[in-house]
Amino acid sequence: MSEFAGAAPYYAAYRPGIPEAAVCLLRQTVASKQHPVLLDLGSGTGQVPAALHAAFAEIDVVERDPGMLAEADKALAGLHDTTVRLHNKPAEEFVPPHADWAADVVTVCRAFHWMDQPAVLSLLEGCTAKDASVVIMGDGSLWTARSAWTDALRALIQEYTGSERRAGKDKTYAAHDRPYREILAESAFADVEEHAIPIERPWTPQTVVGYLYSTSFAARPLFSDRLEEFEERALALLTEYADVGVLIEHASFDVLLARRP
Repeated sequence: MSEFAGAAPYYAAYRPGIPEAAVCLLRQTVASKQHPVLLDLGSGTGQVPAALHAAFAEIDVVERDPGMLAEADKALAGLHDTTVRLHNKPAEEFVPPHADWAADVVTVCRAFHWMDQPAVLSLLEGCTAKDASVVIMGDGSLWTARSAWTDALRALIQEYTGSERRAGKDKTYAAHDRPYREILAESAFADVEEHAIPIERPWTPQTVVGYLYSTSFAARPLFSDRLEEFEERALALLTEYADVGVLIEHASFDVLLARRP
């Protein structure tokens, strides 16, 4: 079972998109291309293709969770100037749609930690343009955020799910200790640029709870018959910390842009 079983509607509604500075950066990588192709791995509900579609002639969306892919299909259904193909499979099992297909940009947003990283990077050697960019990006989560309100919220979640971070109903989260830059340096895409985009993101108590239900560490099934109790306590806690109904998250959206040397 997927770590995100049942989370797709919450993911589509409450997950923050990618910042405009990252969108501009990635559009620039294909500014001189006549027919640019985007491959988005671990796409979730299609936030990256939705943000970048204007810069690409073709987009291949790869997502193993069928609920997430259905939401991506809805989000991208109106793109008439871009060819969009959906692939319901893990990133490691992606197969190019035809023999002469090659991606100009590969994006992985907030999903690389779920993948067999060396296997994915090895696969990309054979299905990307010579000057392709492989982009690993993300901004952590409200579990990893450090502030008074996120610390209090994490402690509340742990009352219900245990001290270890969960990864869906039957697993705990296995953290990756090595920086992604090191992993990329061992691949064909060893020329790496780093960009850190500061974010100040406003939340309300209600949108925080909706976001939690989109995650693997606080998905609704984890609370079982105590879900209503948890939600009441979470809303009360967040309301206490909110300033005129608003909670601020300070984060860095980190972009690693890797190419062949």
